[in-house]
Amino acid sequence: MSQPLRVGMVGYAFMGAAHSQAWRTVNHVYDLPAPVEMRVVSGRTEASVAAAAARLGWSGHTDDWRTLLTRDDVDLIDICTPGDTHAEIAIAALAAGKHVLCEKPLANSVAEARKMAAAALAARASGVRAMCGFNYRRVPAVALMRQMIAEGRLGAIRHVRATYLQDWIVDPSFPLVWRLRREVAGSGALGDLGAHIVDLTQYVTGRLITEVSALTETFVKRRPLPAASTGLSATGGDAEMGDVTVDDAALFLARLGEGVVASYEATRFATGRKNGLHVEINGSLGTLVFDFERMNELQFYSRDVPETEQGFTRILVTEPAHPYLAAWWPPGHLIGYEHTFTHQAHDLVQAIAAGQDPAPSFSDALQVQLVLDAVARSAETSAWTAVEPVSL
Repeated sequence: MSQPLRVGMVGYAFMGAAHSQAWRTVNHVYDLPAPVEMRVVSGRTEASVAAAAARLGWSGHTDDWRTLLTRDDVDLIDICTPGDTHAEIAIAALAAGKHVLCEKPLANSVAEARKMAAAALAARASGVRAMCGFNYRRVPAVALMRQMIAEGRLGAIRHVRATYLQDWIVDPSFPLVWRLRREVAGSGALGDLGAHIVDLTQYVTGRLITEVSALTETFVKRRPLPAASTGLSATGGDAEMGDVTVDDAALFLARLGEGVVASYEATRFATGRKNGLHVEINGSLGTLVFDFERMNELQFYSRDVPETEQGFTRILVTEPAHPYLAAWWPPGHLIGYEHTFTHQAHDLVQAIAAGQDPAPSFSDALQVQLVLDAVARSAETSAWTAVEPVSL
């Protein structure tokens, strides 16, 4: 077995906890070419990051992420911070010769994302790798969906329908957390949720979005300033209010390559929907449907069977023959959200050990950022807007 891959992580809230779970687990599930060691986690305050290190399983901690750049015992830096810090941390880490895993969306702007993708491209010449964390690619049912489409099981793709629905800020008294501030988050539901369904649908179909027609809306324009917040939870402070500067909902039509048409909806105001990610792909020979609330299943309709037998078939994606699942439980035993991050860690470690580029690369994530940018520009002009090509 090769030398260990020693990880330093920046940020320890919602995504930091999910990534920590993956790093703790991946050695015990997969026979890796190099074992993972959780060396150090970084946060803003000494007491809080020390407590997080103990809780999440990190050997050490620091209140200054820059110390990770000079540590000889850190090979990879995992970025789980708000979007306004991604570019600075990732570019510095790559320049220091550290592999990088960065949460989505890659950055808060196309300009930042281009710089990050260019830095990753330059670092690759020295064997340094970078990956963006779109974890829903690692749902076994999604990976099977991609495989079946690539095999031609749906024939010519005609329609893509994707929605990502949440309701965690539907209460107008919910505080003005960082995800509702443009200067920190970049955008609202568009970047937080829309980035996932843009990447997922492009991934499973193998076709890129070329132009969009969009609208966005902010339903609650002022909120109380937060007294405390962590992850997706927060408590309000006194009566002082602040402006919401991001979208609450984004809807858009799109054209993909080879004549495919699509519709997308991302909102944090779908009352009753907690994490409702739904994708349907219609083709000339059949349809595939994925619903994250039933993440171990695919619905498949095929015109290749006799007419008397046609109908949607439920595929339970838990067999060892299905993507990722040979390492887990006996057939029929379900897996959950946290497993997607373990699969992500596995794929990244494998790619680094093999000297290969992991996917999605920073260039792939830049392309998603360009779609988000086109959506935002289209919403401003109420016009069809072309997606700029990736250029570095």
